[in-house]
Amino acid sequence: MRRREFIGLLGGATTAWPLMVRAQQPQAVIGFLNSRSPEDFTQLLTAFRKGLAENGFVEQQNVAIEYRWAMGDYDRLPALAADLVARQVAVIVTNSTPGALAAKAATSSIPIVFLVGADPIQYDLVSSLSHPGGNITGVSILSNALAPKQLETLHELVPTAESVAFLINPTSPVSDSDVAALQAAASATGQRILVARASSVSDLDQAFASLVQQQVSAVVIQTDSFFNSRSNQLATLAARYGKPAIADRREFAAAGGLVSYGPRIDDGFHQVGVYTGLILRGTRPAKLPVVQPTKFELVINLKTAKTLGLTIPQTLRATADELIE
Repeated sequence: MRRREFIGLLGGATTAWPLMVRAQQPQAVIGFLNSRSPEDFTQLLTAFRKGLAENGFVEQQNVAIEYRWAMGDYDRLPALAADLVARQVAVIVTNSTPGALAAKAATSSIPIVFLVGADPIQYDLVSSLSHPGGNITGVSILSNALAPKQLETLHELVPTAESVAFLINPTSPVSDSDVAALQAAASATGQRILVARASSVSDLDQAFASLVQQQVSAVVIQTDSFFNSRSNQLATLAARYGKPAIADRREFAAAGGLVSYGPRIDDGFHQVGVYTGLILRGTRPAKLPVVQPTKFELVINLKTAKTLGLTIPQTLRATADELIE
């Protein structure tokens, strides 16, 4: 997914947002509300800062960023959001559905720019994609809607898998709807979905160990900030227990997971940076349509497939964006 592949027209997006800090004023402060930890966010911060720079904003030159990291603990997000509101930041940027919900609950006046995997209309973040309304807009990467497609891809790779685990974070507000969507997709292929839950590092080990006891054949990993920051651990666990697994991030396949299917998140965060810069220049969030990707990447780790004794169908080889040797 390249920037040109994002949907979103900015026509009419020049109406001034009252009391917003202008680009020429060096004291603009962005509140960065993040569900993850700083050490696994370096690449995405680079993409975000590049988008900001395209609108004339450079950190520590004419804009400051107040970082708040939830370290994978969603329960911390409301207090962190309230802290940024008390700080009177000019814009709040957030990287997850729980973060966006916490930010929206904390303020109806400070502009919010999100990157979420869930449907922002379904979770009442915006009134529509083309006309968000209110003080919030951003990027919806649709990754939570990809679980059925990920199950289909996994079925092509492991057609004999009758029982498939769906690893979810039970603290995520989208988990119930994600499970329902995957179970509906599984009914079409005659597969059985077993839900595994993990919201901490220790939970992950226990969850994968339980899959062996339940004789699960393969694993779909939910799109979730906690899991996204644990790609290496998840790939290691899948290898340790010999489970073919799919996630939405390329980092998972690169770390040794069998396959990934999803959008390029760095492109999404570049767009978040662009929108943040436009808002700092005076554009109203309500005038900025929610952007969505139109391209999704399929990455297959051939070495892992060989270790698992799997043969990659030629159709998947031909459609894969990347084959990791």
